[in-house]
Amino acid sequence: MRNLNSPTSRRGFFAAGGAAVLTLALAACGSSDPAPSSAGQSAKSWSFTDDRKEAVTAAAVPSRVVAFTGTAAVLADYGLQQKVAGVFGETKRADGSPDPQAGDLDVNKVTILGNVWGEFNIEKYAALRPDLLVTHMYDPGALWYVPDESKDKIVKLAPTVAVSVARVPMTEPIERYAALAESLGADLGAPKVAEAKARFEAAAESVRKAVADNPGIKVLAASGSPDVLYVSNPEVNTDLMYFTQLGVDVVKPEKPGDGGYYENLSWENADKYDADLILLDNRSTALQLKDLTSKPSWGTLPAVKADQVIGWDPVPRFSYAGAAPILENLASAIRNAKKLG
Repeated sequence: MRNLNSPTSRRGFFAAGGAAVLTLALAACGSSDPAPSSAGQSAKSWSFTDDRKEAVTAAAVPSRVVAFTGTAAVLADYGLQQKVAGVFGETKRADGSPDPQAGDLDVNKVTILGNVWGEFNIEKYAALRPDLLVTHMYDPGALWYVPDESKDKIVKLAPTVAVSVARVPMTEPIERYAALAESLGADLGAPKVAEAKARFEAAAESVRKAVADNPGIKVLAASGSPDVLYVSNPEVNTDLMYFTQLGVDVVKPEKPGDGGYYENLSWENADKYDADLILLDNRSTALQLKDLTSKPSWGTLPAVKADQVIGWDPVPRFSYAGAAPILENLASAIRNAKKLG
């Protein structure tokens, strides 16, 4: 993962508002209109301690949530689509179809405040009268996809919740988002949720078994850009950290840069690390297989020549439903990989 506070590095790897408009919007956000209630919680105040160790409170359970698209997709996985009023982050592709980040979220039923890194329409946000903003946190205090230059205005409009998604195994943000969803009214015992959790647990076991049945497969997680191949660090990236806990041998870069997320290699040095299987960043912000044919050194990598490259999303959907297919695909790739060196 590229270091996450710089728009150029984050976007590569991973609207201005008038004062009068914002003043009116703030007044709207503070109106006394009752929020729609959650089942069995209409009379309750609400609180949630997020991963900044901040106790976020509200007079009632939030019913108008704005979230990073991947986070909104997690809430939808827990049956809370109706609470998602708006999203920010990659949501729709150029042809209007949902971005993979959106999961099963109905993107036509939410207001899109920004569809790429750096976009966040404050006027639209304020007009939604949000009760809560939720997003990931990669570095302490940094709100994922909330632009630094407008953050101070945005956080005044509604309480914010940040869930840590770095330097902890993937199971932790999954559990934290599940707890948040439950606080917002989700039923974690619902059949759909229980089935997703069982599928996730079975998928995790399938990774363990694939590693045991086909030992010695070395895996490299990478992202391509025009000038650099980024090698991601399993000691920082939450999904890779979890993969290693399941027994996967993930390449650890020797010289990760700021934040520790990745090491950047010139294309001339793309063969620095041996790997039998490559996990390749599949997001639109990264070069894909068809683009990488222009890089001669890419084609010389043993895993590439052996066609042992699979897609990888460095910003996974942190729910059991979102993570289970990731583990299933990884297990299948390891099971079918050949030792190349």
